[in-house]
Amino acid sequence: MNILAVGLNHKTADIGIRERVAFDGSKLDKAISLLKGIPEIKEHIVLSTCNRVEIYANVNNGSSGTELIKNFLVNFHGVSQETLNNALYIHSGENAIRHIFRVASSLDSMIVGEPQILGQLKDAFEFAVKRKTTGVILNRLMKKAISVAKRIRTETKIAQSAVSISFAAVELAKKIFEDLSKETFMLIGAGEMAELAAKHLIQNGVKNVIVTNRTYESAEKLAREFNGKAIEFNTFLHELVHADIVICSTGASHYILLKEQVQKTMKHRKNKPIFIIDISVPRNIDPEINDIDNIYLYDIDDLQEVIGTNIQERNKEAQKAERIVDVEVDAFLKWQESLSAVPTVVALREKAEAIKIEELEKAFRKLGVLQEKEIHIIEAMTNSIVNKLLHPPTITLKEGSEDREELIAVIRKLYGLNGDTENK
Repeated sequence: MNILAVGLNHKTADIGIRERVAFDGSKLDKAISLLKGIPEIKEHIVLSTCNRVEIYANVNNGSSGTELIKNFLVNFHGVSQETLNNALYIHSGENAIRHIFRVASSLDSMIVGEPQILGQLKDAFEFAVKRKTTGVILNRLMKKAISVAKRIRTETKIAQSAVSISFAAVELAKKIFEDLSKETFMLIGAGEMAELAAKHLIQNGVKNVIVTNRTYESAEKLAREFNGKAIEFNTFLHELVHADIVICSTGASHYILLKEQVQKTMKHRKNKPIFIIDISVPRNIDPEINDIDNIYLYDIDDLQEVIGTNIQERNKEAQKAERIVDVEVDAFLKWQESLSAVPTVVALREKAEAIKIEELEKAFRKLGVLQEKEIHIIEAMTNSIVNKLLHPPTITLKEGSEDREELIAVIRKLYGLNGDTENK
């Protein structure tokens, strides 16, 4: 029994290599089937995301299993051995278990604490289970990895602080407005970060969306995506009176929104707050607007400052998470070690049951006709004797112990479980 984690990620391989070895679409089904045909690999799961490609396996032999997986990746994707060797990492045994727990808990992610990886791991596990490529070991390992991730999210604050521009924008908006679903959002421009922030706002409840862009067709396209309405760029000042949240990201080299213009807008809004994020570089919104009451203006540097503080907080929480991982790895290893005692425990119980049945039959023949109640009492008594006699050696074998293998050998010898007959 050897657990392996073989793969590459954003730390070891650039996007070009990650794209080449990704298992997207029908490739995943084909890969799963091909790996299933390798006898040495008893169980396997393939995890493929934009930032990592990993194969988790339970193999008969760690060294040969590793080579088989590496050769599989080379042949399947048509990449050179040298390219793969430079990017691959290989974890086995305890290190593999720890790596998988850290992946599930997003401690190994590009953004520590991000929630997507746990869902992706669950999907990969379910995919493998449906195709019957997992067994006792990987099933237990994946379920434990999922529970470890949930425990970390419950017992630490690793995911509570925004560490990306888009999430920081949403976090700040939530501090200003109690219910985002009641607020109107305006997107000015179509920068990538602004679009991402818009998507996160919508995911967090924003329903009323206005989109404007110098190219009206682009505004229309985004408006359809966000289920909002598009407006001509030269009319956005008139619509600003309805906007509670504004994200601006255009290619303009000057301010497109001035203090005097916002002052007029605030009069029409009766001083209702506006939350504005200017992601543009150079800035598109006059910073003096922040002097107006009930205007909350943040630029890219402000957001980076928020993110920097939050990253420090996440790093502190990550240290707590790592300690939880250590505890859970030890627990899994103890369970894994206890599996070596299972065949002996089963054999011991089977032998005890056989002896019990044989002796009961002898006793019943000697006792003659018995009432059903008397038979039940005798059977219950013998069951209790067997269970009480077997309990101490069963617990001793299953508990973590440095001399477990010696104990197994002694018990098998004492009870004639090695094919001996002298103890029967």
